[in-house]
Amino acid sequence: MVHDILKDKATKLFIFMAAFFVANALIAECIGGKLFSLETLLGLTVHPFSLLGEQGLTYTLTAGVLLWPLEFVMTDIVNEYYGPKAVKRISYIAVALIAYAFVMFYVAIAVPAEQSFWTGSMQPNGIPDMQNAFSAVLGQGMWIIVGSICAFLVSQFVDVWVFQKIKKRTGEKGVWLRATGSTMVSQLVDSFIVLFIAFSIGKGWSLQRVLAIGLVNYSYKAVMAIILTPLIYLVEHFIERYLGKEKVAEMKAAAMAE
Repeated sequence: MVHDILKDKATKLFIFMAAFFVANALIAECIGGKLFSLETLLGLTVHPFSLLGEQGLTYTLTAGVLLWPLEFVMTDIVNEYYGPKAVKRISYIAVALIAYAFVMFYVAIAVPAEQSFWTGSMQPNGIPDMQNAFSAVLGQGMWIIVGSICAFLVSQFVDVWVFQKIKKRTGEKGVWLRATGSTMVSQLVDSFIVLFIAFSIGKGWSLQRVLAIGLVNYSYKAVMAIILTPLIYLVEHFIERYLGKEKVAEMKAAAMAE
């Protein structure tokens, strides 16, 4: 039976997309504890600025933003060919596995560390205590975990809803509009939910600070949504070649009918 299922190209494509979607989301959550300077990455001088009364703002971003734009590209592609129900299913799977991963991280942190070798094994490399380093890297705060999971799930549903609304008005035309438009709206939601839960509720940030930093983060995400728009056309081109025009038309019609 499994062999029969895997003979179907559309099924194999969905399995690949779902696996990439879940893995990408999990990796983004795992690396999200690192902050980096976008200005430094681009070779620019850091010039702090003010926004909404908040001083000293820079483009300091979580490393997770390197992967999240791809997540929303995948959301739009799955939505286009498999429909909103498929997006919701893989979103639920991603959230469940992210939660499971963090539970296992905390279990791994809690088990007793091996003292005779492992704890001090990286001292020559400037890491005096591997247990503390392990805990610092993998032990993200609970409010950050809750905030990122809630933001991911809500933004996925917003993306699906906006995508379908635009597609009903534009039909098969305007791929760039529904893909970029839905991503920009959903990323706006994502930017503020995660900051509000993780830092306003979790650490007492003022709403003004949440709004200011949220707008900075969103400006990066909005630009990335525009930059990655050609990638959607490229992926759709390969999908059409792989599945054939007739199969693609059939799948898009079924996805639209949901």
